[in-house]
Amino acid sequence: MTCPAPVKTAYRNMRFLITHSPTNASLQELKKNRVTTIVRICEAIYNIAILEKESIQVLDRITRFNCFIQ
Repeated sequence: MTCPAPVKTAYRNMRFLITHSPTNASLQELKKNRVTTIVRICEAIYNIAILEKESIQVLDRITRFNCFIQ
């Protein structure tokens, strides 16, 4: 499956890298772009422990959204 290319954008002092759901194989791309936090808005298809080992924080918005709509 071909995924769209990552898009970089910025707002004030924050930089964002918008990507298709990251995979374990895309860790190098995240590190290259100095990603420190991932906001998960879809089901995880990656190993969160690997990201956390690389000091990348994973915020789970799915759980918070599901609690809100119930």
